[in-house]
Amino acid sequence: MSQEENIDIYKNPWTLTGTKAVYENPWIKVREDQVINPAGNPGIYGVVSFKNFAIGIIPVDGEGNTWLVGQYRYSLEEWSWEIPMGGGLKGIDMLESAKRELKEETGYTAAKWTNIMKIHTSNSVTDEEGVVYLAEDLTAGEEEPEETEQLIVKKLPLREAINWVMEGKITDAISVAGLLKAARLMNI
Repeated sequence: MSQEENIDIYKNPWTLTGTKAVYENPWIKVREDQVINPAGNPGIYGVVSFKNFAIGIIPVDGEGNTWLVGQYRYSLEEWSWEIPMGGGLKGIDMLESAKRELKEETGYTAAKWTNIMKIHTSNSVTDEEGVVYLAEDLTAGEEEPEETEQLIVKKLPLREAINWVMEGKITDAISVAGLLKAARLMNI
């Protein structure tokens, strides 16, 4: 019998003995939990809870082009190329949030939307949940970036965006996962 067969993989091996809020702002909440770990020893576990869903969009036109958004990411202290994305308030329809984000960041609207994946980012320390949509049948319009966004929007073939993932030019987790999933779904 394998070790895996001896473990009930769906049972929570952690015991929570206490919790305290450490920090909170409009976007995140950080807490420190006192726990008994799977080995039976006391310890702590820090968790970052997100107040929004992460929503990524891969816009694709009839010629197989997509749009990437480039911006300086304060937390990384470096430039990042990503799919259009943002946050959607919990309790608000994720698709409506995705439509808003696509319009804000690229100016485009889409007539066809497909939810292609659910993703958990850095699930060892955060409860952040994200979704990625494929947006098609695009109509151009004016960008409406938020005041915190200084964006460069780049149109390129979806195949080239996939190559950027493979070359390490795109490192954002939601963008990488979403683009690779889109490539698989679209047989690229």
